[in-house]
Amino acid sequence: MAEDLELQSCDLRCERNHRDHRTSEMGCQQLVVRRGQPFSLTLHFAGRSYEEGRDKLAFDVETGPCPSEVSGTKTHFPVSGSLEEAAWSSAVESQDGASLTVAICSPPDARIGRYSLTMEASTGYQGSSFRLGEFVLLFNPWCPVDSVFLESEEERTEYVLTQHGHVFQGSSSFIYSIPWNFGQFEDEILDICLQLLDTNPKFFQNQDRDCSRRNSPIYISRVVSAMVNCNDDQGILFGRWKQPYDDGISPMVWSGSVDILQRWRKYGCQPVRYGQCWVFAAVACTVLRCLGIPTRVITNYNSAHDTNSNLKIEQYLDENGKVQAGTREYIWNFHCWVESWMARPDLPGYDGWQVLDPTPQEKSEGVYCCGPTPVKAIKEGELKLKYDVPFVFAEVNADVVYWMLQSDSSRKKTVDSTSVGRNISTKSVGRDTREDITHNYKYQEGSEEERAVLEKVNLRKTYPAEAEEGLKVKIKVSEGMNNGCDFDIFAVLSNNTASERTCRLMFGARAAGYNGALGPECGSKDLLNVALQPYADKTVPLRILYEKYGGCLTQDNMIKAMALLQDYETKEIVLGVRNIYVKNPDIKIRVLGEPVQNRKLVAELTLINPLPGPLSGCVFTMEGAGLTKGQKVQELDSPVGPGEEAKVRVDFVPQQSGLRKLVVDFESDKLTGVKGYRNVIIAPLSK
Repeated sequence: MAEDLELQSCDLRCERNHRDHRTSEMGCQQLVVRRGQPFSLTLHFAGRSYEEGRDKLAFDVETGPCPSEVSGTKTHFPVSGSLEEAAWSSAVESQDGASLTVAICSPPDARIGRYSLTMEASTGYQGSSFRLGEFVLLFNPWCPVDSVFLESEEERTEYVLTQHGHVFQGSSSFIYSIPWNFGQFEDEILDICLQLLDTNPKFFQNQDRDCSRRNSPIYISRVVSAMVNCNDDQGILFGRWKQPYDDGISPMVWSGSVDILQRWRKYGCQPVRYGQCWVFAAVACTVLRCLGIPTRVITNYNSAHDTNSNLKIEQYLDENGKVQAGTREYIWNFHCWVESWMARPDLPGYDGWQVLDPTPQEKSEGVYCCGPTPVKAIKEGELKLKYDVPFVFAEVNADVVYWMLQSDSSRKKTVDSTSVGRNISTKSVGRDTREDITHNYKYQEGSEEERAVLEKVNLRKTYPAEAEEGLKVKIKVSEGMNNGCDFDIFAVLSNNTASERTCRLMFGARAAGYNGALGPECGSKDLLNVALQPYADKTVPLRILYEKYGGCLTQDNMIKAMALLQDYETKEIVLGVRNIYVKNPDIKIRVLGEPVQNRKLVAELTLINPLPGPLSGCVFTMEGAGLTKGQKVQELDSPVGPGEEAKVRVDFVPQQSGLRKLVVDFESDKLTGVKGYRNVIIAPLSK
């Protein structure tokens, strides 16, 4: 009677496999590999060695709670002479006595998720089954036949492997960025992302169908878009766009995704309070990068929220030119979403970057999610393609229509066709600078290509170049619009006609949220008789005082200035609008000590109080993937007076070598959401 093979142990070779599959920073607690690429394991037998021709080995892989071969969530495959590209397969790699190293390869369209791995060994009619362990399978942008394949190595590094980045905020006329710690390879994050998939409503409705569809980045990304908000499910973030935030954490405070995801899991999948668009987008970026889908955060300036799909945002003004309350349609100073790279076999010709927006704005097929929307379809005005092309098209193309109330109760209409969808931005590959990608979303203004698209969607735009004569208003700003300071803004009035014009100028500024919601007034003037000479300009200043804006400035630090000029004779109305960002102070970050892996470093964090009053409740929070092992929080014991320094020193021990980003947030009673960062190159620990 032949002696059966007896398995003594199985080495999943995590270190080597992780290096080959670019998952090393996820640690060695579990095997994590990418689909369509071989990984190896070593089988150590007791008693006797494996004999080719005599012994037969086969493997079973299963994923999900109800695996089946029909659904593609269960597969049985033998050890054969060579690996196959299109199916689960296995082949002997090498043998050393009683140790056998075997290569296993998944197909490039395998379902992602956590798998169990079992081996069957038989000699003659005798057979035994051995449970070898578990592994996690991810999408593979390095595999040419994976539907998320991205050709550029630099882009794969940036959009899959890089754990830190920048999210652009501010206004179209003052663009700045905040640093963000995506941390997709930090402790627990992969397990949390897999738990997120198992918490989505489609999984509960039909577990077999949900798991069988997890081979598609289209399906996975749409699930993630829905699950990052909590409007329909046990999603991650609860959105709030105005104070108070006392029963949670202000969206301005977050500097990374890791703490948010860990809180969601720690508290039983209860939504984390609170998020706004850049937080929703950044968390989605973390989840999608973790799962292996190339993803980047996008910022669209002057982003339209069109609720009725007419490609128009209508604003109603009273007789004094002030926006009336009650409208649901806004122009967001900026709005963030993500783009993910994938093939679209359901939409031939529309592979590439796809918009996904997890911020809960409007429902898509009954659920608060958006996308994946092909960027190419937005540019070409293909509004009938899925998913959600009309909504995203409006975000970057809608007209803004102002209806001003007249003395006879009628309304006069003025249209702005150029302000929406400006300076669409993302972080540059390999650098901390901004890349403008507006050209990906729309053709150049006034071009024949743009006219063809607008005709296709039945939208006509009038550009300033087509109407050079008449009155014009432009708002300009001064230098030094720093929080705590007084500053000037200017309405520049132009009369491009041959006759003198007498007008009324209503020039005002109001505190604003980044989503377009308006707060109290912080400066205004109403000039009843402004004489404009032919073909001449006139500049009218408006002083913005800290004593006026300091108490009503929202945490977004935004002021919306609006200048409305009305000609008494012709009743012509011309409007100028500008969003102004009031700049917070900088955080100075010094790293003390030699930056070497596993050796203690000290970060010295300093901020000077720019306000005329003291800052109390001052807190610095510091984090960085591979640097701090979670957040480091340091509170100041006493208030910080005007012009004084808030300064702390924080210890940390970097766990990973290479280029790392230290991200710092400062909070106090009067300053919030102040961000800073420092790039640190950590040398590997010499052996």
